[in-house]
Amino acid sequence: MSPDTPVHWHDTIDSTNEEARRLARNNMYGPLWIAAREQTAGRGRLGRAWVSSTGNLYCTALFLEPGGVQLATRFPFAAGLAIVDIVAKLVPAAPKLKWPNDVRIDGAKLCGILVEAGAAEQGAAWVAAGMGINVVHAPEGAGQAATSLKDLGANPAVDAALVMEALAEAFPPRLAQARNDFPALLRDWEAVAEGLGQTVSVSKGEEKVSGLFRSLAPDGGLRLELPDGTTQTIRTGDVELVKEVDPDAARD
Repeated sequence: MSPDTPVHWHDTIDSTNEEARRLARNNMYGPLWIAAREQTAGRGRLGRAWVSSTGNLYCTALFLEPGGVQLATRFPFAAGLAIVDIVAKLVPAAPKLKWPNDVRIDGAKLCGILVEAGAAEQGAAWVAAGMGINVVHAPEGAGQAATSLKDLGANPAVDAALVMEALAEAFPPRLAQARNDFPALLRDWEAVAEGLGQTVSVSKGEEKVSGLFRSLAPDGGLRLELPDGTTQTIRTGDVELVKEVDPDAARD
């Protein structure tokens, strides 16, 4: 992809990722952006509904990956850093990346990322890198605190179109970094990682494990140091910081 990759805008669509999947099924792999101001059936990870209010940006980068489906696991990290790159220029706040695919500010979600991929031709893969950015609305009922660029003090002129323009410039360099120098991309990601060096809790279905978030593994997995001193690498799950309780306050 490049900064001049075409953007196909929709006022309303079911889901930009679904549109990307439809195109891929018809052997149309881009590169292109699918962007919308409203989604009627937005999706997050694990099939969760994504609240898609009018005025925010919902977009998907559709492209062909010659390296195959196995490289697709790198692209959530590239997308997250591209969002950080543009948000840092739009608001006076420091965005953080919550493993594996959220951009948050002070614990409030600003952007979610959903990357999907499938087999294409000659060993290549189609990739749909979906991003939902809260531009003017912080959705309610999202299951966690949320914020928006507007809430964070963005210039009133900042709208979905302007954010899309900035993202179209920021994503290609991060995509190239993911392909060509993934270790460097992971170092950049760790530099803005939420909870690095702190105790986190990871939920995997009914299972929950807590430990110190030490680093990212070479493949992007989350390396936890468990209470017994051993290390476990997590590759799927929901991560939250563990809030430490003041024992004196607890007795009051």
